[in-house]
Amino acid sequence: MRERILVVDDEPNMLRLLKTILTDRTGYEVDTTNNPLEVSQLLKEKSYDLVISDLKMPLVDGIDLIDIIRKIDAQIPIVIITAYGTLETAEEAVEKGAYDFITKPFRKEAILITVKRALEWRRMQQELATLKAPSA
Repeated sequence: MRERILVVDDEPNMLRLLKTILTDRTGYEVDTTNNPLEVSQLLKEKSYDLVISDLKMPLVDGIDLIDIIRKIDAQIPIVIITAYGTLETAEEAVEKGAYDFITKPFRKEAILITVKRALEWRRMQQELATLKAPSA
């Protein structure tokens, strides 16, 4: 089964760029939205393995979006991307539950490595949960 990624960014060009990077020779299935208010509905409709979100968006910013996502899926890794990266913002995102924090401009390889690591972490968490589950 292909791993599914949801990308949230208010900039249509960034959504196209990330979708191209993530689908080009990777096999990931990528859905995008430029409206952070749609995220909870999208997460309820489909199962995602990773969420990538911009930090600064109108209506709901990336930090608040972490809380929304955590209420639906407490285990899904979330990667925050921003052009306004500071150490304090990165710390706040990670404290809220983000898996990682990437600053723009970024290199294609940096995104792909972070995504690969986040998805591996997700698989390990799922395997651990399976091992801990009582057998029937």
